[in-house]
Amino acid sequence: MESQERKRYSRQIILPEMGISGQEKLKAARVLVIGAGGLGCPVLQYLTAAGVGTICVVDDDTVDVTNLHRQILYSADDIGKSKAETAVKKLSAMNPFINLIAIPVRLDELNASEIISNYDLVIDGSDNFATRYLANDVCVALNKPLVFGSILRFEGQVSVFNYKGGPTYRCLFPEAEEGDNCEVAGVIGILPGIIGTYMANETIKIICGFGEILSGKLLVLNALGNTNNVFNFSRSADFPIVQNDNVITPLKTISEIKIEEMFFEELENRLESKSEDLYLIDVRENYEFEEDFIGGENIPLAELPENIVNFPADKTIVFYCTTGKRSRIAATLLAKNSFEGRSFWVKKA
Repeated sequence: MESQERKRYSRQIILPEMGISGQEKLKAARVLVIGAGGLGCPVLQYLTAAGVGTICVVDDDTVDVTNLHRQILYSADDIGKSKAETAVKKLSAMNPFINLIAIPVRLDELNASEIISNYDLVIDGSDNFATRYLANDVCVALNKPLVFGSILRFEGQVSVFNYKGGPTYRCLFPEAEEGDNCEVAGVIGILPGIIGTYMANETIKIICGFGEILSGKLLVLNALGNTNNVFNFSRSADFPIVQNDNVITPLKTISEIKIEEMFFEELENRLESKSEDLYLIDVRENYEFEEDFIGGENIPLAELPENIVNFPADKTIVFYCTTGKRSRIAATLLAKNSFEGRSFWVKKA
Protein backbone atom coordinates (compact mmCIF):
# COMPACT_ATOMS: atom_id res chain seq x y z
CA MET A 1 0.00 0.00 0.00
CA GLU A 2 1.03 3.57 -0.64
CA SER A 3 1.69 5.82 2.36
CA GLN A 4 -1.46 7.81 1.58
CA GLU A 5 -3.50 4.61 1.74
CA ARG A 6 -2.05 3.73 5.14
CA LYS A 7 -2.97 7.18 6.39
CA ARG A 8 -6.48 7.01 4.90
CA TYR A 9 -7.25 3.67 6.56
CA SER A 10 -5.26 4.27 9.75
CA ARG A 11 -8.27 4.28 12.08
CA GLN A 12 -9.26 0.74 11.06
CA ILE A 13 -5.69 -0.52 10.63
CA ILE A 14 -5.07 0.11 14.35
CA LEU A 15 -7.82 -2.37 15.20
CA PRO A 16 -6.09 -5.56 16.43
CA GLU A 17 -8.49 -7.66 14.36
CA MET A 18 -7.64 -5.71 11.19
CA GLY A 19 -4.00 -4.60 11.16
CA ILE A 20 -1.98 -4.12 8.01
CA SER A 21 -2.64 -7.71 6.95
CA GLY A 22 -6.40 -7.21 7.09
CA GLN A 23 -6.18 -3.99 5.11
CA GLU A 24 -4.08 -5.73 2.49
CA LYS A 25 -6.73 -8.45 2.23
CA LEU A 26 -9.33 -5.76 1.59
CA LYS A 27 -7.13 -4.19 -1.11
CA ALA A 28 -6.69 -7.59 -2.80
CA ALA A 29 -10.39 -8.49 -2.63
CA ARG A 30 -12.68 -8.53 -5.64
CA VAL A 31 -16.34 -7.98 -4.74
CA LEU A 32 -19.44 -8.05 -6.93
CA VAL A 33 -22.45 -6.00 -5.84
CA ILE A 34 -25.75 -6.93 -7.48
CA GLY A 35 -28.00 -3.88 -7.44
CA ALA A 36 -27.11 -0.23 -6.89
CA GLY A 37 -30.39 0.67 -5.23
CA GLY A 38 -31.48 1.05 -1.62
CA LEU A 39 -29.20 -1.67 -0.26
CA GLY A 40 -26.48 -1.30 -2.86
CA CYS A 41 -25.88 2.39 -2.13
CA PRO A 42 -24.72 2.04 1.51
CA VAL A 43 -22.90 -1.22 0.73
CA LEU A 44 -20.96 0.44 -2.07
CA GLN A 45 -20.21 3.60 -0.10
CA TYR A 46 -18.83 1.78 2.94
CA LEU A 47 -16.85 -0.81 1.01
CA THR A 48 -15.36 1.96 -1.10
CA ALA A 49 -14.43 3.90 2.02
CA ALA A 50 -13.00 0.76 3.66
CA GLY A 51 -10.60 0.18 0.75
CA VAL A 52 -11.94 -2.95 -0.97
CA GLY A 53 -9.60 -3.14 -3.96
CA THR A 54 -11.99 -4.05 -6.78
CA ILE A 55 -15.74 -3.46 -6.69
CA CYS A 56 -18.06 -4.27 -9.59
CA VAL A 57 -21.62 -2.95 -9.76
CA VAL A 58 -24.24 -4.80 -11.82
CA ASP A 59 -27.53 -2.96 -12.36
CA ASP A 60 -29.53 -2.23 -15.51
CA ASP A 61 -31.82 0.31 -13.83
CA THR A 62 -31.82 4.10 -14.06
CA VAL A 63 -32.29 6.63 -11.26
CA ASP A 64 -35.93 7.59 -10.63
CA VAL A 65 -37.28 10.39 -8.47
CA THR A 66 -38.94 7.79 -6.20
CA ASN A 67 -35.48 6.38 -5.39
CA LEU A 68 -34.10 9.55 -3.86
CA HIS A 69 -35.59 9.23 -0.35
CA ARG A 70 -33.49 6.14 0.34
CA GLN A 71 -30.80 5.79 -2.36
CA ILE A 72 -28.64 8.58 -1.03
CA LEU A 73 -25.76 8.05 -3.44
CA TYR A 74 -27.86 9.86 -6.06
CA SER A 75 -29.24 13.39 -6.43
CA ALA A 76 -31.99 15.02 -8.47
CA ASP A 77 -29.44 15.72 -11.22
CA ASP A 78 -28.97 11.97 -11.69
CA ILE A 79 -32.60 11.18 -12.58
CA GLY A 80 -32.70 9.12 -15.77
CA LYS A 81 -29.03 8.15 -15.59
CA SER A 82 -27.65 4.61 -15.25
CA LYS A 83 -27.38 3.63 -11.60
CA ALA A 84 -24.29 1.47 -12.13
CA GLU A 85 -22.39 4.08 -14.12
CA THR A 86 -23.45 6.98 -11.87
CA ALA A 87 -22.51 5.04 -8.74
CA VAL A 88 -19.06 4.19 -10.09
CA LYS A 89 -18.41 7.81 -11.08
CA LYS A 90 -19.28 9.09 -7.60
CA LEU A 91 -17.49 6.30 -5.77
CA SER A 92 -14.33 6.88 -7.80
CA ALA A 93 -14.28 10.44 -6.47
CA MET A 94 -14.61 9.07 -2.93
CA ASN A 95 -11.59 6.79 -3.15
CA PRO A 96 -9.07 7.00 -6.03
CA PHE A 97 -7.09 4.03 -4.68
CA ILE A 98 -9.59 1.34 -5.70
CA ASN A 99 -10.80 -0.13 -8.98
CA LEU A 100 -14.51 0.36 -9.72
CA ILE A 101 -16.35 -1.38 -12.56
CA ALA A 102 -19.85 -0.67 -13.85
CA ILE A 103 -21.86 -3.33 -15.71
CA PRO A 104 -25.16 -1.65 -16.64
CA VAL A 105 -27.00 -4.87 -17.52
CA ARG A 106 -29.45 -7.15 -15.77
CA LEU A 107 -27.99 -10.30 -14.23
CA ASP A 108 -29.57 -13.26 -16.02
CA GLU A 109 -28.96 -16.94 -16.71
CA LEU A 110 -26.85 -16.13 -19.78
CA ASN A 111 -24.36 -13.80 -18.11
CA ALA A 112 -24.46 -14.68 -14.41
CA SER A 113 -21.79 -17.38 -14.46
CA GLU A 114 -19.32 -15.33 -16.51
CA ILE A 115 -19.77 -12.22 -14.34
CA ILE A 116 -19.74 -13.90 -10.93
CA SER A 117 -16.74 -16.12 -11.75
CA ASN A 118 -14.49 -13.03 -11.80
CA TYR A 119 -15.10 -12.14 -8.13
CA ASP A 120 -14.28 -13.58 -4.72
CA LEU A 121 -17.51 -12.65 -3.00
CA VAL A 122 -21.01 -11.61 -4.11
CA ILE A 123 -23.37 -9.18 -2.40
CA ASP A 124 -27.05 -9.49 -3.30
CA GLY A 125 -28.86 -6.16 -3.01
CA SER A 126 -31.49 -7.06 -5.60
CA ASP A 127 -35.20 -6.50 -5.15
CA ASN A 128 -36.74 -9.56 -6.81
CA PHE A 129 -36.82 -13.29 -6.19
CA ALA A 130 -35.66 -14.31 -9.67
CA THR A 131 -32.33 -12.52 -9.23
CA ARG A 132 -31.92 -13.76 -5.64
CA TYR A 133 -32.34 -17.41 -6.61
CA LEU A 134 -30.14 -17.00 -9.68
CA ALA A 135 -27.36 -15.36 -7.66
CA ASN A 136 -27.63 -18.08 -5.02
CA ASP A 137 -27.54 -20.96 -7.47
CA VAL A 138 -24.56 -19.60 -9.41
CA CYS A 139 -22.67 -18.88 -6.18
CA VAL A 140 -23.29 -22.48 -5.10
CA ALA A 141 -22.05 -23.76 -8.45
CA LEU A 142 -18.92 -21.60 -8.35
CA ASN A 143 -18.37 -21.90 -4.58
CA LYS A 144 -18.65 -18.17 -3.85
CA PRO A 145 -19.94 -16.76 -0.54
CA LEU A 146 -23.09 -14.66 -0.90
CA VAL A 147 -24.01 -11.79 1.43
CA PHE A 148 -27.77 -11.24 1.40
CA GLY A 149 -30.07 -8.46 2.51
CA SER A 150 -33.72 -7.56 2.02
CA ILE A 151 -36.01 -4.75 3.16
CA LEU A 152 -39.75 -4.08 3.29
CA ARG A 153 -41.74 -1.48 5.23
CA PHE A 154 -39.87 -1.31 8.57
CA GLU A 155 -38.27 -4.77 8.50
CA GLY A 156 -34.92 -5.90 7.15
CA GLN A 157 -33.10 -9.22 6.93
CA VAL A 158 -29.40 -10.07 6.62
CA SER A 159 -27.64 -13.41 6.18
CA VAL A 160 -24.56 -14.98 4.58
CA PHE A 161 -25.05 -17.97 2.30
CA ASN A 162 -22.70 -20.65 0.96
CA TYR A 163 -19.93 -19.62 3.35
CA LYS A 164 -17.44 -22.49 3.74
CA GLY A 165 -20.07 -25.03 2.74
CA GLY A 166 -22.75 -23.46 4.93
CA PRO A 167 -26.49 -23.11 4.20
CA THR A 168 -27.69 -21.46 1.02
CA TYR A 169 -30.62 -19.16 0.25
CA ARG A 170 -32.69 -22.16 -0.82
CA CYS A 171 -32.14 -23.82 2.56
CA LEU A 172 -34.05 -20.94 4.12
CA PHE A 173 -36.50 -20.33 1.26
CA PRO A 174 -36.72 -23.56 -0.77
CA GLU A 175 -38.94 -22.07 -3.47
CA ALA A 176 -39.64 -18.60 -4.81
CA GLU A 177 -42.59 -16.87 -3.21
CA GLU A 178 -43.46 -13.54 -4.75
CA GLY A 179 -44.93 -11.08 -2.26
CA ASP A 180 -45.13 -7.35 -1.77
CA ASN A 181 -42.14 -5.22 -2.65
CA CYS A 182 -41.12 -1.69 -1.73
CA GLU A 183 -43.00 -0.27 -4.70
CA VAL A 184 -46.24 -1.79 -3.45
CA ALA A 185 -45.83 -1.88 0.33
CA GLY A 186 -43.35 0.96 0.88
CA VAL A 187 -40.16 1.23 2.91
CA ILE A 188 -38.89 3.73 5.47
CA GLY A 189 -35.94 5.56 3.94
CA ILE A 190 -33.47 4.88 6.74
CA LEU A 191 -33.91 1.09 6.66
CA PRO A 192 -31.72 0.40 3.58
CA GLY A 193 -28.92 2.29 5.30
CA ILE A 194 -29.19 0.15 8.44
CA ILE A 195 -29.36 -3.16 6.58
CA GLY A 196 -26.82 -2.14 3.94
CA THR A 197 -24.21 -1.28 6.55
CA TYR A 198 -24.80 -4.67 8.21
CA MET A 199 -24.15 -6.28 4.81
CA ALA A 200 -20.97 -4.27 4.32
CA ASN A 201 -19.81 -5.27 7.79
CA GLU A 202 -20.34 -8.97 7.06
CA THR A 203 -18.42 -8.55 3.81
CA ILE A 204 -15.43 -6.98 5.55
CA LYS A 205 -15.44 -9.71 8.22
CA ILE A 206 -15.48 -12.45 5.57
CA ILE A 207 -12.65 -10.89 3.58
CA CYS A 208 -10.45 -10.23 6.61
CA GLY A 209 -11.30 -13.43 8.45
CA PHE A 210 -12.44 -12.12 11.83
CA GLY A 211 -15.65 -12.02 13.87
CA GLU A 212 -18.74 -14.23 13.82
CA ILE A 213 -20.29 -14.56 10.37
CA LEU A 214 -24.05 -14.71 9.81
CA SER A 215 -23.74 -18.11 8.14
CA GLY A 216 -26.68 -20.32 9.08
CA LYS A 217 -28.19 -17.31 10.83
CA LEU A 218 -30.89 -14.91 9.71
CA LEU A 219 -30.78 -11.49 11.33
CA VAL A 220 -34.24 -9.89 11.38
CA LEU A 221 -34.38 -6.23 12.35
CA ASN A 222 -37.61 -4.31 12.88
CA ALA A 223 -37.07 -0.55 12.97
CA LEU A 224 -40.63 0.19 14.09
CA GLY A 225 -40.55 -1.93 17.22
CA ASN A 226 -36.78 -1.73 17.79
CA THR A 227 -36.45 -5.52 17.79
CA ASN A 228 -33.37 -7.37 16.58
CA ASN A 229 -33.49 -11.18 16.44
CA VAL A 230 -31.25 -13.90 15.00
CA PHE A 231 -32.69 -17.23 13.84
CA ASN A 232 -30.57 -20.31 13.19
CA PHE A 233 -31.05 -22.58 10.19
CA SER A 234 -29.03 -25.40 8.69
CA ARG A 235 -28.09 -26.66 5.25
CA SER A 236 -31.02 -28.80 4.22
CA ALA A 237 -30.76 -29.05 0.46
CA ASP A 238 -28.34 -29.75 -2.33
CA PHE A 239 -28.78 -28.21 -5.74
CA PRO A 240 -27.31 -29.97 -8.77
CA ILE A 241 -26.42 -27.37 -11.39
CA VAL A 242 -25.65 -27.90 -15.04
CA GLN A 243 -22.95 -25.59 -16.40
CA ASN A 244 -22.62 -25.42 -20.16
CA ASP A 245 -21.16 -22.51 -22.14
CA ASN A 246 -21.56 -20.17 -19.16
CA VAL A 247 -25.28 -20.90 -18.85
CA ILE A 248 -26.42 -21.90 -15.36
CA THR A 249 -29.58 -23.98 -15.09
CA PRO A 250 -30.83 -24.78 -11.59
CA LEU A 251 -32.29 -28.27 -11.39
CA LYS A 252 -35.04 -29.52 -9.14
CA THR A 253 -34.55 -28.65 -5.48
CA ILE A 254 -33.90 -31.56 -3.13
CA SER A 255 -35.23 -30.72 0.33
CA GLU A 256 -35.99 -32.68 3.45
CA ILE A 257 -38.27 -29.96 4.74
CA LYS A 258 -41.90 -30.93 4.26
CA ILE A 259 -44.20 -27.96 4.72
CA GLU A 260 -47.32 -26.94 2.88
CA GLU A 261 -48.54 -23.56 1.76
CA MET A 262 -52.05 -22.20 1.94
CA PHE A 263 -53.62 -19.11 0.41
CA PHE A 264 -55.36 -16.76 2.83
CA GLU A 265 -58.69 -17.34 1.07
CA GLU A 266 -58.35 -21.08 1.65
CA LEU A 267 -57.64 -20.47 5.33
CA GLU A 268 -60.78 -18.35 5.65
CA ASN A 269 -62.84 -21.12 4.05
CA ARG A 270 -61.40 -23.76 6.38
CA LEU A 271 -62.03 -21.62 9.43
CA GLU A 272 -65.60 -21.00 8.33
CA SER A 273 -66.37 -24.64 7.51
CA LYS A 274 -64.77 -25.92 10.74
CA SER A 275 -64.02 -29.13 8.87
CA GLU A 276 -60.73 -29.68 10.70
CA ASP A 277 -59.09 -28.71 13.92
CA LEU A 278 -56.72 -25.84 13.10
CA TYR A 279 -54.17 -24.47 15.55
CA LEU A 280 -53.67 -20.92 14.31
CA ILE A 281 -50.48 -19.01 15.21
CA ASP A 282 -49.75 -15.40 14.33
CA VAL A 283 -45.93 -15.08 14.24
CA ARG A 284 -45.84 -11.29 14.04
CA GLU A 285 -44.76 -9.01 16.87
CA ASN A 286 -47.25 -8.24 19.62
CA TYR A 287 -48.03 -4.73 18.43
CA GLU A 288 -48.79 -6.05 14.92
CA PHE A 289 -51.06 -8.75 16.35
CA GLU A 290 -53.02 -6.21 18.36
CA GLU A 291 -53.55 -3.94 15.37
CA ASP A 292 -54.79 -6.57 12.93
CA PHE A 293 -55.42 -10.23 13.70
CA ILE A 294 -57.66 -13.01 12.43
CA GLY A 295 -57.63 -15.14 15.55
CA GLY A 296 -55.54 -17.84 17.11
CA GLU A 297 -52.50 -17.42 19.31
CA ASN A 298 -49.77 -14.80 19.00
CA ILE A 299 -46.24 -16.22 19.24
CA PRO A 300 -43.64 -13.87 17.70
CA LEU A 301 -41.19 -15.64 15.43
CA ALA A 302 -38.31 -15.02 17.84
CA GLU A 303 -40.16 -16.92 20.58
CA LEU A 304 -41.18 -19.86 18.40
CA PRO A 305 -38.32 -22.31 19.22
CA GLU A 306 -39.07 -22.37 22.94
CA ASN A 307 -42.78 -22.99 22.29
CA ILE A 308 -42.56 -25.83 19.76
CA VAL A 309 -42.76 -28.50 22.47
CA ASN A 310 -46.21 -27.20 23.39
CA PHE A 311 -47.74 -27.55 19.92
CA PRO A 312 -50.40 -30.31 19.66
CA ALA A 313 -49.43 -33.03 17.19
CA ASP A 314 -53.09 -33.98 16.69
CA LYS A 315 -53.99 -30.59 15.20
CA THR A 316 -53.08 -28.88 11.95
CA ILE A 317 -50.65 -26.05 12.73
CA VAL A 318 -51.16 -22.94 10.59
CA PHE A 319 -48.73 -20.01 10.78
CA TYR A 320 -49.59 -16.60 9.40
CA CYS A 321 -48.16 -13.07 9.25
CA THR A 322 -48.57 -10.09 6.91
CA THR A 323 -46.66 -11.16 3.79
CA GLY A 324 -46.01 -14.86 4.36
CA LYS A 325 -42.25 -14.51 4.87
CA ARG A 326 -42.17 -15.00 8.63
CA SER A 327 -44.84 -17.72 8.55
CA ARG A 328 -42.79 -19.68 6.03
CA ILE A 329 -39.70 -19.43 8.25
CA ALA A 330 -41.85 -20.60 11.18
CA ALA A 331 -43.10 -23.65 9.29
CA THR A 332 -39.53 -24.48 8.24
CA LEU A 333 -38.29 -24.22 11.83
CA LEU A 334 -41.11 -26.50 12.96
CA ALA A 335 -40.23 -29.12 10.35
CA LYS A 336 -36.54 -29.01 11.24
CA ASN A 337 -37.40 -29.66 14.88
CA SER A 338 -38.94 -33.04 13.98
CA PHE A 339 -42.52 -31.97 14.63
CA GLU A 340 -44.71 -34.92 13.74
CA GLY A 341 -47.93 -33.05 13.01
CA ARG A 342 -49.07 -31.34 9.84
CA SER A 343 -48.18 -27.66 9.35
CA PHE A 344 -48.99 -24.92 6.86
CA TRP A 345 -47.80 -21.41 6.22
CA VAL A 346 -50.20 -18.86 4.83
CA LYS A 347 -49.38 -16.73 1.84
CA LYS A 348 -51.30 -13.86 0.33
CA ALA A 349 -53.31 -14.59 -2.82
